[in-house]
Amino acid sequence: MFFFLSKILAFVIAPYTWLFAGLLYLLKKLWNTPYKKWMLFFISFIYIISNSFLVDELVRAWEYSDDDIYLKSTKYDLAIVLGGMGRIDERQNRYDFTCSGDRLFQTLPLYHKGRVSKILITGGSGSISKPEQREAIYVKQYLKSISIPDSSIIIENDSKNTYENAIFTKRILDSMQFKGSILLVTSSFHMRRSLAIFNKAGFKNVTPFITNKFTGDRKFEFDYCFIPNVAAVSTLNLILHEIVGYYTYKAKGYL
Repeated sequence: MFFFLSKILAFVIAPYTWLFAGLLYLLKKLWNTPYKKWMLFFISFIYIISNSFLVDELVRAWEYSDDDIYLKSTKYDLAIVLGGMGRIDERQNRYDFTCSGDRLFQTLPLYHKGRVSKILITGGSGSISKPEQREAIYVKQYLKSISIPDSSIIIENDSKNTYENAIFTKRILDSMQFKGSILLVTSSFHMRRSLAIFNKAGFKNVTPFITNKFTGDRKFEFDYCFIPNVAAVSTLNLILHEIVGYYTYKAKGYL
């Protein structure tokens, strides 16, 4: 009983619930006015973009699916892990991982099992005001703190976006005369653009490895299909940003 009550309470106290209830109340007040159609359109739009099932279907259509790399025993000479995995905590001088940190955390078991020989972290500073805060340097500190040896870590810390991830990493590997097999590691929603960019940059023998996948089996639960959820709006924003990024890069000739 407590479990069900906690679910109901979480729904009732959610700010998005109050927003939606307020819009419905406003619709009632405007029902007999010329603004009724506009309110109906606006509420319908808000409902659609916050519907978990509908957003999930859009994400499912965009997400990249690899060939179940994690379940296989294939070995790779290098795993390239794309940045954008968190933020720098200046006070504690450490890196705080977000959900995209799964890119690194799913790579580490492959390294410990001997399926990946080296790990290359690519990512500089995405901040205009603090260009000295370079992600790859902090991630390397983290890797060393969990006993990954220096000899197994390569970093590229100048890039500011996915295109530069590929270009600058290619320069490093070319300077090393690297010719081995590569596992490209990034989030499932980001892989479609990333793989195309790395292929265009001249990478050979690259296998995609997706992490922090948003979608799983389709769910047909009542709350998932019908109750608005602000988390769906956040996911939709992320996916739309990625779709726009893909076609912008395509127009610029990066992929």
